[in-house]
Amino acid sequence: MSETTDTETVVEDAAAVDEENADRPSRTKRLEQEGEIAADYLEELLEIADLDGDLDMDVEGDRATVSIVGADLPQLIGDKGEVLEALQELTRLAVYRETGERSRLMLDVSGHRAARRTTLEEKAAAVVAEVKEKGDSVSLEPMSPFERKVVHDAVAAAGLKSESEGVEPRRYVVVLPA
Repeated sequence: MSETTDTETVVEDAAAVDEENADRPSRTKRLEQEGEIAADYLEELLEIADLDGDLDMDVEGDRATVSIVGADLPQLIGDKGEVLEALQELTRLAVYRETGERSRLMLDVSGHRAARRTTLEEKAAAVVAEVKEKGDSVSLEPMSPFERKVVHDAVAAAGLKSESEGVEPRRYVVVLPA
């Protein structure tokens, strides 16, 4: 009967995990696959709706991004981005159906999210300046999860804290003094 040391057991366990993950694609490859599935889904949707637009896919950080570009498509955005949010959720469901894994895919249409991000970062900078000057917390208007994330990131980068309050769909950000 042979005895194994703790080190040998750890090495054997690590080898088993490596062998188990050998067939699994890298995180980047999985995100690229998510983007391709999403693009196929959106391409079909555009064709069914008889809408023009080209699809750009990318991986930004820890999420796949797909953008419908080259056409003005306000009907895919909605008045306040609500159609875009719904389309993003449907696209995430299409990815889930194919992969069996929850997706954090980000969808943009006609540069709407990119423009909204810039606007929100500017608004967050103004609110941060106000909070630093007056020392009082400031509550913003209700926002989508994407919009709140942009504001939280901008506030954190400026050295302040923020929190979300309220209940969907009326959830909003509160910027707190230091």
